[in-house]
Amino acid sequence: MTTIGLTYDLRSEYLAMGYSMDETAEFDQDETIVAIETALQHLGFETDRIGNAGQLMKRLVQGCRWSLVFNIAEGLYGFGREALVPSMLDAYQIPYTFSDPMVMALTLHKAMTKHVLRDLGIPTPDFFLVETTDDIEKVRLPFPLFAKPVSEGTGKGISSISKINNHTELFVVCNRLLSEFNQPVLLEKFLPGREFTVGLFKTGKEAEAIGAMEIFLKNERDSDAYSLQNKEHYESFVEYRLANDSTAEKAKKIALAAWRGLGCRDAGRIDLRVDDQGVPNFIEVNPLAGIRPVHSDLCILCNFLGISYIEMIAVIVDSAMMRTKKKMRYENQKGLGNYKLAS
Repeated sequence: MTTIGLTYDLRSEYLAMGYSMDETAEFDQDETIVAIETALQHLGFETDRIGNAGQLMKRLVQGCRWSLVFNIAEGLYGFGREALVPSMLDAYQIPYTFSDPMVMALTLHKAMTKHVLRDLGIPTPDFFLVETTDDIEKVRLPFPLFAKPVSEGTGKGISSISKINNHTELFVVCNRLLSEFNQPVLLEKFLPGREFTVGLFKTGKEAEAIGAMEIFLKNERDSDAYSLQNKEHYESFVEYRLANDSTAEKAKKIALAAWRGLGCRDAGRIDLRVDDQGVPNFIEVNPLAGIRPVHSDLCILCNFLGISYIEMIAVIVDSAMMRTKKKMRYENQKGLGNYKLAS
């Protein structure tokens, strides 16, 4: 039987080590690991919980190997933190799900991602990177602006003050974010229109935008920002709707072009917001999108589309295996069937 290893950063483990709730906001809940493991076992695989990058390193040194690693490890420090586990697995020629180190490092840095996509002709709001307090004086973008840390996810650093209306707010917000997150601040022209997240499956020519979900914020305090607070309390503060109109279709096309242009793999999400001309603009890409059942945006979208959690995991694994020399074939047997090594 084929064994799939699981790499992840478990929030409860880091909290037990003394890390804060904010520091671990991007890490996974126990229920997510259980859900992935259960889905893989339902598909006919053996599973092996590996854990985080340090735990993976120990296992590799001990000689452990896997047919595939299902990787959702976020990492803890630096712009390359999401690239660490993929880099280690590449070094040992072990195939894994989701994007490679180059994509992971690039897309974690939102400004560098926007440079690449702008060069590809994909619409994205004008931006400026504030690396030090001296850079604040150099900002020439018109107000209102939107500010966030350049390499955080899950809405970290985004709140009611993220929308900046004047120079006084610009200095206050930039200084606060520089101090709190110890990384550059990305400033973007604020886009006033609708907000979408687009789900994507598969890789390269096979990639497809499976659907667009519109995000409506009900939290008056963070009404202009899909913040960490909004995400963690989405049942009260957020309404999601499947979108199929012409603007949503444009968002799907732009998202798919960005996904392919960046070289993202297997599954993920791209967030977009509509500008004052009615054009959906790329905001950011999530090549390592959360897959916490029910709670995560990609899972909510899949639920709207009638795609079960097990089916989503099956698509991810199939896409990953088809990229490797150990190609798998899908045999439609019991339920969703079993993946087996191709002969």
